[in-house]
Order: sequence, then structure tokens, then C-alpha cells
Amino acid sequence: MLKSIKTSVLAVILISTAVIAHAQKKVNEGTLTYGITYELTPDQQSMASQLPAETKFKFSGDIFKIEIQQGPAKITIFSDGINKNGLVLVDIPPMQKQYAVKTTKEETEQTMGKTPVLSDFKATGEKQKIGNYNTEKYTYKDDKGTPYELWATTEIQLPLGIIGAEFKDVKGTPIKFTRIQNNVKAIVTIKDLTEDKVGPVSLEVPANYEVTTMEALRAMGGQ
Repeated sequence: MLKSIKTSVLAVILISTAVIAHAQKKVNEGTLTYGITYELTPDQQSMASQLPAETKFKFSGDIFKIEIQQGPAKITIFSDGINKNGLVLVDIPPMQKQYAVKTTKEETEQTMGKTPVLSDFKATGEKQKIGNYNTEKYTYKDDKGTPYELWATTEIQLPLGIIGAEFKDVKGTPIKFTRIQNNVKAIVTIKDLTEDKVGPVSLEVPANYEVTTMEALRAMGGQ
């Protein structure tokens, strides 16, 4: 029943690490949709059907929120993009049970790895319109010297915690970029951004929720 928790957290974190700087329109609250394609090795092809082609989540400030329906269970994930801690809430109405799992920065890094070190960002002057945004191509390298490219716009600015910190030297918002997590290479593109009211979000455990661990939840699901 709770099999998708780790996969969902992976998908969200996967797409939540690039940076924004010097943009024009600030959007501090709303709904963001990313499209994701993958460049899988032959050994990774067996997992292709399990990887999401799209991820949609709400955000308010540096905290994002994603909701998943897994059978009778509603799973709500909150994550602080700056501090890397989070909260997972599981509601199971037929069982009249509500569980909460608090996640730490250390747990996130153990599962997802640390934030990559990127450098040598260079604007190429090459322009392209991606979706609703006019973008410019940048090249850069990781700490092993592997080259990458991204497309960024100066038309919007999102909270730093939603996009991340490793692209802080890019003079714009990455619209299309590469993420590598657990050796899986993904090309991530902003498909839609809606500025709307999300309401207050918090990493505090709500009343009536039983605090537990991810291991205990998986055991309940027979994993």
C-alpha cells in the first residue's frame, strides 16, 4: 500500500535541485508541473515503467507539497528545499489511522545523495523558446569534469528552496536541465507554473497523527 512513498520522494527531490537568480517576476506560492524524460543505461531499462513522466506539486516559500493517492491511503509529502528536512503524512480512512514520519537532512542525503557540486557556468548566447519562456543556453560541468547544458529564463523567479542551490551562478531560472540521482539521468522541463494560493504549509506534525518511522510504515504494507 505504501510502496510508492520512496519513489514519489525520489521524483520530487529529483526535480527540486536547480537555482534562480536575478529573475523578473517573483512567484512565491503556486503550483509547478515538471515533465521528465530519462536517458537510461541498458541495465536501467527494467525500471522505465516505474519512473514518472510528470511531477506536479504545490509550493509556498521554500516548502513544497505533493499529494498521492495510493489505494485507500492518501500520502502527503512536505519538504523544505533549504534545510532538506521534511514530513510525510499518511491518512488511511478505512482503518481510521493517521501516521506521520519526520525526515531529516541526514536521512535525505543518505537516500538521495548530497547536492552535486557544479561549476564553470557559461552563457552561450543561443536562444530558444521552451513552453511559455524565452530561454538562453548555458554550459557547465560537475565535480568530475563531465559537461552538461541547461536552458534558463530571466522572466520568472521562484523561491530558492523550490529550485535548489547548485545553480546559483546561473543568471536566471532553469527551465530545462539535467538531474542525476542514484545514477539515473533525467532531463527535467518546466511544463506549467500557476501562481495561486496554497495556504500555510508546515513541517509540524498535526494533531491526531501518530508519529512513526518509514521502516514501520513499510512493515505495515508488507514490505
